[in-house]
Amino acid sequence: MVNPTELFAENVFNMNIMRERLSDATFKSLEKTINSGKSLDAGIADEVAEAMKGWALSKGATHYTHWFQPLTGATAEKHDSFIFPDFKGGIETQFSGDELIQGEPDASSFPSGGLRVTFEARGYTGWDPTSPAFIKYGDAGAATLCIPTVFCGYHGEALDKKTPLLRSMKVLSEQTIRLGQLFGIDCGDAMANATLGSEQEYFLIDEELYAARPDLQQTGRTLFGKRATKHQQLDDHYFGAIKPRVAAFMAELDRELWKLGVPAKTRHNEVCPAQFELAPVFETLNVSVDHNMITMEVMKTLAEKHGFACLLHEKPFAGVNGSGKHNNWSIVGPDGKNWLKPGDNPHENAKFMTIIVALIKAVDTHAALLRSTVASAGNDHRLGANEAPPAVVSIFLGDQLTDIVEQIEAGGASRSKDGGLIHLGVDLLPKLPRGNTDRNRTSPFAFTGNRFEFRAVGSNQSPAGANVVLNTIVSESFDYISTKLEKAVADGKEFNLALQETLAEIIKEHKRILFDGDGYTEAWLEEAAKRGLPNLVDTGTALEILTTQKTKDLFTKYNILSNEELESRYNTYKEAYETLITIEAGTAADIAKTMIIPATVTAIREYTEVSAVKSITDKMSALLEKTVTGVTALEKADSPKAQIRAMKELRTSVDALEAIVPANIWPMPGYAEILHVQ
Repeated sequence: MVNPTELFAENVFNMNIMRERLSDATFKSLEKTINSGKSLDAGIADEVAEAMKGWALSKGATHYTHWFQPLTGATAEKHDSFIFPDFKGGIETQFSGDELIQGEPDASSFPSGGLRVTFEARGYTGWDPTSPAFIKYGDAGAATLCIPTVFCGYHGEALDKKTPLLRSMKVLSEQTIRLGQLFGIDCGDAMANATLGSEQEYFLIDEELYAARPDLQQTGRTLFGKRATKHQQLDDHYFGAIKPRVAAFMAELDRELWKLGVPAKTRHNEVCPAQFELAPVFETLNVSVDHNMITMEVMKTLAEKHGFACLLHEKPFAGVNGSGKHNNWSIVGPDGKNWLKPGDNPHENAKFMTIIVALIKAVDTHAALLRSTVASAGNDHRLGANEAPPAVVSIFLGDQLTDIVEQIEAGGASRSKDGGLIHLGVDLLPKLPRGNTDRNRTSPFAFTGNRFEFRAVGSNQSPAGANVVLNTIVSESFDYISTKLEKAVADGKEFNLALQETLAEIIKEHKRILFDGDGYTEAWLEEAAKRGLPNLVDTGTALEILTTQKTKDLFTKYNILSNEELESRYNTYKEAYETLITIEAGTAADIAKTMIIPATVTAIREYTEVSAVKSITDKMSALLEKTVTGVTALEKADSPKAQIRAMKELRTSVDALEAIVPANIWPMPGYAEILHVQ
């Protein structure tokens, strides 16, 4: 019988292990660094490294690696062993504080978007002590100590996703503390932290069927495939009984994640057959991002063990549900409380409404930038497809909060809608609802009771990018509100009155971002256009937001990304997008030429002498001609947009052929076979 309390974090060098293995003085120093963001005392590094090495060796580890997250969107690692020759014919184990704090992987082969040239090979990894080290086990019991790190260039340029994330968390903490002080909160040395719970959707399909689909292997999605007669239209898969083979995978996945300190909590069938979801408990933001990257890696590894292929692409199958990564974001203030949860007294609820209004300002001001963070070739197939939020970013608050916001805008409130109410106690603010917010799955950015859920993040994406932007734009809003209130109070205005006036002003200016209706409808897209909300429907358009002066000014103001670092990200993401589309186009053309066309020719030959099916052979011949023409057009396409159009045209004829070519001749397994996992 598995006891999760005994399994949990058994492969993590966490605070409990540190307390056991470090001296009291060293532990307290490191604990202060982790909890308050103070600089690491380099003098303790050797002791920490020795303790970490001893613990890792006791767990069977022979190597260590600085585990980092380059701009590829995946993780990276270079393994070094602990052994060192003793020059007496034997070996000893060594791991110094310098090796713990800093590593030097070759940076020349990682994408930098022009920030570096190929011959500038030197790059550095730097220990992130706020995210605990862990042991990763491979085949035959091979074990490696993984040390979460940042990754930068020789001159300190950020070459990864973690560095700007940590920078944004620092700024958010500073601005949250500043706002808290206006509400009389004694912050002391404590930090404020963003928290994240990152739900992960994924598909499991039989490994043998995956191996028979070159498109899945090379691009992560099916470039061809007619819709199965029965797919998700009966809604019988969602939350249905989990089949034994999948349940066995999920059980082992939970166990392995628990060992790594990942608080996996919820597992269930998703909407589409063969689609599933895992949801963790929320954690401090950078740790949660690390844990999501670990989760995706463990999913893929364990899937192979159970005879599956795990698909993390946002849209592996056309015509059915795609996969996202719901980004549940909140703020824990320096007082240790969730500031997006209505409080138990009037003062806390006034603060709560201030946070809500600050988010309204942040998201409306930078809606296009927030949209750009989820831009990818895979997500382009999902956003706005009646299964995921539209590309238009809006905020859902629910009836009660929307009513209160409208009253604040009108100059003060004296009423509230019924249901679970808390009185704010501030003359110009009304009673506040607790727990009466419904969920709107069509909204990109929805308040869900004690957090905001950004639903547009793609299943295959690192959560880091979206949260860098979210932290930064909220920091800017807090900065704006704090500056206004500080000046008003300094000028002798009563705080509550100044607060009411500031919130009302923000609501008047930014209320266009609020929408509580059905985001899937054409009527909403028309309304959004009237409101002036951006609708960036594809990655190529969305990425251009990174080049604007508005974006540059935001990131440089708060020292999140320099102009050069921002430009490098634009170049990297643009090149990755264009390269992936080119790979898809080439794969589609190859499959059509070497598999689809020959199979169709074979089918036509077999049917030719059967007069009763002449109409079918005529149709095959016509579709074959369209397919040949489509391949030619695809191979001539010379831009991402042209390639995407040509792939769609080619798919139309190929999918029509799949419907009439005999199944024993068709060269690839179809959706009906793939999606119904046994």
